[in-house]
Amino acid sequence: MLEDPLSASLAATLQSARVAQDLSVNALAERSGVSRAMIGKIERGEAQPTAVLLGRLSGALGLTLSELVARAEGAGDLLRRAGDQPTWTDPATGYRRRAVSPTTEGPLELVEVELPPGASVSYPADAYIFKYQQIWVLEGELHFQEGDVLHQLATGDCLQLGAPAPCTFNNPTADPCRYLVALVKGRA
Repeated sequence: MLEDPLSASLAATLQSARVAQDLSVNALAERSGVSRAMIGKIERGEAQPTAVLLGRLSGALGLTLSELVARAEGAGDLLRRAGDQPTWTDPATGYRRRAVSPTTEGPLELVEVELPPGASVSYPADAYIFKYQQIWVLEGELHFQEGDVLHQLATGDCLQLGAPAPCTFNNPTADPCRYLVALVKGRA
């Protein structure tokens, strides 16, 4: 069983979102590309999902990863102090995602990400459920593969993403990379 309270809450939140949409585990597996066995393990708190798995599952449920984390944290205030911003760390890569936005009810969402040295995280195109997204590099270097295009971003660079495409966030350096993701929710 999961020891981390946020991970345990994420498991319950995933199951609750699936049930609220009247989806079977089989249906969610089909939509997300995540196996039924893995979904069952996650929902029972027997496995901690990676960022990629959470991205696929949240996208299949029509949620952003930040919405999922915020629901797990029970967030809803109009002010979210730095110490109250939910943070989730990918157990596979050390990728750390902090939901900065005070609420998940509005159309705009801000997320701060720290990608460890040498780490890489990939998402399929169907994990993206928003109309508009920008990435602003706060510190370090980020190689962002968007479909067939590689964007090499340095501190201060800001990239507006195109239509949803498979993508990979990669930190090719020996130092951490921090970036802010700003997105407007809703499918393009």
